[in-house]
Amino acid sequence: MKKILLIATGGTIASKPTKHGLAPAISPKELLACVPEIEKTAEAFEVQPFNLDSTNVSPRHWLEIARIIEERYGEFDGFVITHGTDTMAYTAAALSYLIQNSAKPIVLTGSQKSVYLRDTDARKNLADAFAYCADDGASGVHIVFDGSVILGTRAKKTRTRSFNAFTSIDFPDVAAVRDGKPFYYIPQKYTGDPVFYHSLAEDVFVLKLIPGLSSDVFDYLDGRARALVIESFGTGGLPAYGGWEARLSAYLKRGKTVVFTTQVEREGSALDKYEVGSRLKGLGVLEARSMTLEATVCKLMWLLSFAAGDDIGRLFYTPVDHDIL
Repeated sequence: MKKILLIATGGTIASKPTKHGLAPAISPKELLACVPEIEKTAEAFEVQPFNLDSTNVSPRHWLEIARIIEERYGEFDGFVITHGTDTMAYTAAALSYLIQNSAKPIVLTGSQKSVYLRDTDARKNLADAFAYCADDGASGVHIVFDGSVILGTRAKKTRTRSFNAFTSIDFPDVAAVRDGKPFYYIPQKYTGDPVFYHSLAEDVFVLKLIPGLSSDVFDYLDGRARALVIESFGTGGLPAYGGWEARLSAYLKRGKTVVFTTQVEREGSALDKYEVGSRLKGLGVLEARSMTLEATVCKLMWLLSFAAGDDIGRLFYTPVDHDIL
């Protein structure tokens, strides 16, 4: 029987009611006790580095999770991370860059309702996560939720209340868990030794364009962000009014990195489709294409921690776990 480490970090799955609303309060031992069928799947151990609503999870917490996995990688056959759903896709993306080529599965899961509620999705999600993690065909970083197995770089939370909260964006689910058994659509098994990274740069800013927004926002960004992700309209572009192109050009000339993405959930950016985007290509901007926002942000944090200049662009377009197509 495989040895799997449960890394409990809080979230709805571990929450109890308080006078101000739900808050994490359930220990990892209690979580495991609520899903006794896990004992038939794997030998489970647990650790709890923090117990937070995922709104409070930040890059330092991603690094802490990665550190635990690296330190205990030789002891266990896989890792299950329970996590709040609101920022789970960010954590999954970050771990995909911090821990690459992992032959051992690293599985994130959580729930839309607390494990203590009768009509919860928590028990099934946790059981499915362990079932996938214990399977010989599993490897790499994935989210397991509502029976779907989604690459960590392709996941997005697309529903706030429904049990099928996560969607794989512009990429198929890699597997499904049915009756406690994974069925693979895209078999993917890493071999060899994993590669661990140990730092992230947090000075990445996401700017969502809205009609009429002033380019004076660069007054704030100039001294604060080394990388800017612009969530543009449609396939991508900048308004011709308000001096946007001049301000963007000046920002890039100061050695900053700018990535264009789209506010549209699916099918990605294509800056060269319209004049409002194609005229930006010569300025040296990057574009996320079909990358999720979560993967775009986390990849920039990872790259800025060790790369500079042209290497950032080259590595940004180098696929990691099918993050960019």
